[in-house]
Amino acid sequence: MSGNVKLLNDTLAAAKSEGRAALIAYLPAGFPTVDGGIDAVKAVIDGGADVVEVGLPHSDPVLDGPVIQTADDIALRGGVRIADVLRTVREAHRATGKPILVMTYWNPVDRYGVERFAAELAEAGGAGCILPDLPVQESALWREHADKHALATVFVVAPSSKDERLAEITAAGSGFVYAASLMGVTGTRESVGAQAENLVARARASRADLPVCVGIGVSDAVQAAEVARFADGVIVGSAFVKRLLDAPDPAAGLQAVRALAGELAEGVRGGS
Repeated sequence: MSGNVKLLNDTLAAAKSEGRAALIAYLPAGFPTVDGGIDAVKAVIDGGADVVEVGLPHSDPVLDGPVIQTADDIALRGGVRIADVLRTVREAHRATGKPILVMTYWNPVDRYGVERFAAELAEAGGAGCILPDLPVQESALWREHADKHALATVFVVAPSSKDERLAEITAAGSGFVYAASLMGVTGTRESVGAQAENLVARARASRADLPVCVGIGVSDAVQAAEVARFADGVIVGSAFVKRLLDAPDPAAGLQAVRALAGELAEGVRGGS
């Protein structure tokens, strides 16, 4: 079975044709439970997210801030496995028809088996993988299997990335490139900053046909509207996870992330 890279590409193109940025939500699998995580993905899509990144919880999430680290810890203590991540992708995609990616550090994929992971992600209806710690020069094996199974390979670039490096990364990537708005770990910020706009312009200069989506620091509709002015997609993770962490019960958590998705969806459309 083929993966859904075409669905991802079409979704981003459709948002662009509407004159807006796409809203991309991040939620870790297995948080607060496996079933609760699936419900949360459905809720953010119901609220207005165009694409969802499902996080594969990791014991040493070096690029994630304290909010996502807390959620990952809860998921891992709950016994989440790769099979649960794939089930989250499968059930969320089947229920919504939206593109669902997995965001994961490389080690779990390498240990699971690169070909096996790609094949099973495609079989689950996944659209691709975001691999924040896989160096592009070491990515040939993954990209071979991702291409074979019609999965996007999304790399992460940062403001510190030199132009030569940006060109190398964007040439190898597919789906979109994840532009980290600033240096540091994930989390909400008071301001996303001018660094992000400059990084988007540089990434586009290196490869014009690859959408550039901005994450790290976006937490509300005002920031989403700011980023949507210059990016093809706005990525929000910690703000959704915090809503679930702060909720008094699961139903309230789902209501909170659905409402936030609605506010952010308005933001990427130019409202705030």
